[in-house]
Amino acid sequence: MMTASERTSGPRNTIGIVAGSGPEAGIDLWAKVLRHNADLMGDDFGGDLDAPRVVILSEPLLGLSMDLSRNETVVWEALKDTAAAISVRCDHWAIACNTLNWFAPRISNLGLPGEFVSFQSVLSDWIAASGLTRLGLLGAAPVTEMGVWSAYRALSDLVEVETPADAEALHALIHDVKRLGSADPTLRRRFKALAETMRAETLLLACTELPLIAEIETTKRLVDVTDLVAVELARRSLPRWDAAKNDRQAARASGARGQARAPREDAHG
Repeated sequence: MMTASERTSGPRNTIGIVAGSGPEAGIDLWAKVLRHNADLMGDDFGGDLDAPRVVILSEPLLGLSMDLSRNETVVWEALKDTAAAISVRCDHWAIACNTLNWFAPRISNLGLPGEFVSFQSVLSDWIAASGLTRLGLLGAAPVTEMGVWSAYRALSDLVEVETPADAEALHALIHDVKRLGSADPTLRRRFKALAETMRAETLLLACTELPLIAEIETTKRLVDVTDLVAVELARRSLPRWDAAKNDRQAARASGARGQARAPREDAHG
């Protein structure tokens, strides 16, 4: 376990969370980061002093992303300003909204300090590790349409993707989570009915509002994309993550050198 001195002055990375679409989604991501941080530390976790450093910025204008095609300009300006503000205060950061991750390529092109951890990159890694070939995608209309406004439009290059037959009903449900709050008693019943119409056994909750109402009885496997991102943020907050990253980079460099030598070795063999 870390000593008091190590806890207060050790090389603990700072995590950033951009919230606002919606505010509850930012709280949800933060709570999941805390839980996974404790899980990753195991018996070494001692309480408050072992929690990660977290910076959260919540911008209400980001809520306009529910109609991204109409509000692209104002949403991007708000997100760009928020990204610039949070990136200088943390080492790794994410946006607590699947829809807003549509802007991931633009954010990467800003050249901001700190690593932006996109939902797409985390999900791609998870799919590769899972071995799944078919998934159901549940999210707001811009996401599930799999068109130009979807952050997951390239997902079909990795797996077969099923989208909901009644996308408007799902979009309305997500809006009602924002409007009524996740405690509303009607929301889970509506979500269960929508989930049961899907043929795929594994369903991606590709909207940060859906995990807030996901305590339902179903035979489906519900995969919370926010939770996958929380794991990666928690990992990055730990001092040993930097050491592991350096080891991986060294291994790749060594492997590349070995591959370069291999043809000569084979030729002489």
